[in-house]
Amino acid sequence: MAVSIVVLRTVFGILGNIISFLVCLAPIPTFIRIYKRKSSEGYQSIPYVIALFSAMLWIYYAMIKTNVVIMITINAVSLVIQIFYISFYLFYAPKKEKTLTVKFVLFVDVFAFGFIFFLTYFLLHGQKRLQILGYICMVFSLCVFVAPLGIIRKVIKTRSAEFMPFGLSFFLTLSAVMWFFYGLLLKDMNIALPNVLGFIFGVLQMILYMIYKKPGTKVLEPPVINLQEISDHVVDVVRLSSMVCSSQMRTLVPQDSADMEDTITIDEKIKGDIEKMKESKEMLLISKN
Repeated sequence: MAVSIVVLRTVFGILGNIISFLVCLAPIPTFIRIYKRKSSEGYQSIPYVIALFSAMLWIYYAMIKTNVVIMITINAVSLVIQIFYISFYLFYAPKKEKTLTVKFVLFVDVFAFGFIFFLTYFLLHGQKRLQILGYICMVFSLCVFVAPLGIIRKVIKTRSAEFMPFGLSFFLTLSAVMWFFYGLLLKDMNIALPNVLGFIFGVLQMILYMIYKKPGTKVLEPPVINLQEISDHVVDVVRLSSMVCSSQMRTLVPQDSADMEDTITIDEKIKGDIEKMKESKEMLLISKN
């Protein structure tokens, strides 16, 4: 029976590693969008800063607890990936968000972790150290699950789930299930308990995504410009404008103008020629008589 529990624990630990690795890769579509937009405006760096802090804490906890190498491997990988994400975010972040992110990294990942390390390593010893460190890890594990909920207000306000990646929520939920059973079989509530709420938060995020998800919109391509058609339209417009101008010429030219004779239309000239022809014909008939 003891062997079967160890085997099950190892299986859940390996599955937890695999799914947690997929969790780390889940934000990739977000960073692809940031790269295409050349700006990280609208996105938050808080989840990645918190995830980095959590990875650092769990590595420290696993080293103190011993016999949990599975936790060291995945958190070491997560630490490297989160550093890459934060660096990528900072590269494309506006000045204001860049400043806030740097301050947050310094406060959480440098000073807060340094304070916890100093407090637990030098002031606490033995089982007390492991217990207090476990409580701290449990709290910040909850922060990892809760951190993406920071954008829920924005999602509800804009009625769009654009800034809440579904993949991250989905894999966080699966990861919570695997690590819950791993912690349960390991009899470590510091590992098992946070993943209960992690599962609940993950399901909640997916529900919100399905509610506020908008169908994909097709990007409109610029119309193809046909120069020949444009030129034909221009010619037609010029012809039309010339016809309108000629029909309105009498109204535009003052009646007392000295150049009145120059504004006589073609039909008036033809009418004058017809009158002259009639007069000539009449004169010819009179001369014959």
